[in-house]
Amino acid sequence: MEFDRDLYSIQEVRNAVKAAKAAQAVYRTFDQAKVDGIVAKIAQACAANAEKLAKMAVEETGFGIWQDKVLKNLLGSSITYDYIKDMKTVGILCEDKEKGLMEIGVPMGVVAALIPSTNPTSTVMYKVLISLKSGNGIVISPHPSAKNCIIETYKVIIEAARAADVPDGLIQCIMTPTKEATDTLLRHPDISIILATGGEAMVRAAYSSGNPALGVGPGNGPSFIERSANIPLAVKRIFDSKTFDNGTICASEQSIVTEACIKDQVIAEVKKQGGYFMSEEETAKVGRFIMRANGTMNPKIVGKSAQVIADMAGITIPAGTRVLVSPQKTVGKDNPYSREKLCPILAFYVEENWEGACKRSIEILQNEGAGHTMTLHTEDMDVVRAFALEKPVSRLLVNTPGALGGVGATTKLAPALTLGCGAVGGSATSDNVTPLHLINIRRVAFGRKELEELRGMSPCGSAPCAAPCKPCEEKAAAGLNRQEIEAITRAILARLGK
Repeated sequence: MEFDRDLYSIQEVRNAVKAAKAAQAVYRTFDQAKVDGIVAKIAQACAANAEKLAKMAVEETGFGIWQDKVLKNLLGSSITYDYIKDMKTVGILCEDKEKGLMEIGVPMGVVAALIPSTNPTSTVMYKVLISLKSGNGIVISPHPSAKNCIIETYKVIIEAARAADVPDGLIQCIMTPTKEATDTLLRHPDISIILATGGEAMVRAAYSSGNPALGVGPGNGPSFIERSANIPLAVKRIFDSKTFDNGTICASEQSIVTEACIKDQVIAEVKKQGGYFMSEEETAKVGRFIMRANGTMNPKIVGKSAQVIADMAGITIPAGTRVLVSPQKTVGKDNPYSREKLCPILAFYVEENWEGACKRSIEILQNEGAGHTMTLHTEDMDVVRAFALEKPVSRLLVNTPGALGGVGATTKLAPALTLGCGAVGGSATSDNVTPLHLINIRRVAFGRKELEELRGMSPCGSAPCAAPCKPCEEKAAAGLNRQEIEAITRAILARLGK
């Protein structure tokens, strides 16, 4: 009997979740040492295939630069492993005998992992490692336009998992990705938590599925170059970020905001380092390609170089141009330059002072990207503190490339390819997601007080104590309130017959 593609994919999801649940029931009994050994072998296999899988991703999707995707794959494997390898995630996590508390790590169950087309192979590696490190099974849901490289990454992982004696079925991948399959996966009652990395519609679907979810909203991070900044270094870092894999990391900068007093210096440095300031006419031509009619980002520009985008828009740019820059004065949903652009295009804003730049940055973030990331280039710690207190972001990155700093490559943030945006961004966490977000904590608590103490009675059980006793004397030494002192005094006087 033949089945329609959508029906076949739905059944495939059901089978995958069932198998992962059964395997996880076995895997959850493994101790920390055995789990750690499995994670180490899978990380090694992923790193060994980093280049092959990077090339496959670029060839299939047309997004980004394969050399940069190699580094992304190492971030999702070796770098992630180095960060999580010593984490306690299963069994007894900690024990405080003095307080009478104990914490037990409890795996959630089966993780549904939605994989984007922009960072396909690296995200599979990362989500498998953090899921297995926390004692969970996982079902991978590929983006259809990156299906082949995602499935190849899955095969690399499965081969390593079998060699490490992972329970058969623990790691699953949907081989026939469809919208119906994704919807079935998200709503399946045996899914314990969803890791949603992708477009805004996908993240909304994850949060409305009825299952717990950790999702990532859109990034639209402004980058403020303040007057005390090392301007050449600031521009270098912004361009390092915006051209890394042609801007496909959502933490990458989307706008430069600077002060009027250093405007000319910043413009000169941007030009020197390969930025091309577009005219109004050129800005209009390129702008027509940034967004689609439905208001979403045009996939044709995602991960493309400045030259490819210029050719697409029909404008002529100097040879060697790295980033297209558009001077802007407005922010809004109808202004594509003030929104997320996963390619080497930057808006350019000039404000009178840092206070004005602060307001402009908030306006940009509230337009799109609230809760995600912004970067700040300054040597003035007062400015850092002021921005930290005001900006609606989960990551304020100082003097570092946004794309690489946000994912923990150039900062000490947790290496992650799922970046929480907090409540302001509609996310359940503001953290870079780690294995600790995929376990529940069972707490054991020993009694330390009796009911009488909660009711405010004296330690010896009297209310108040009829005569001085050791518990009451000890409590008195520790400090008593006025009523307790008066009661004890009256009792002593009565005993002395006064």
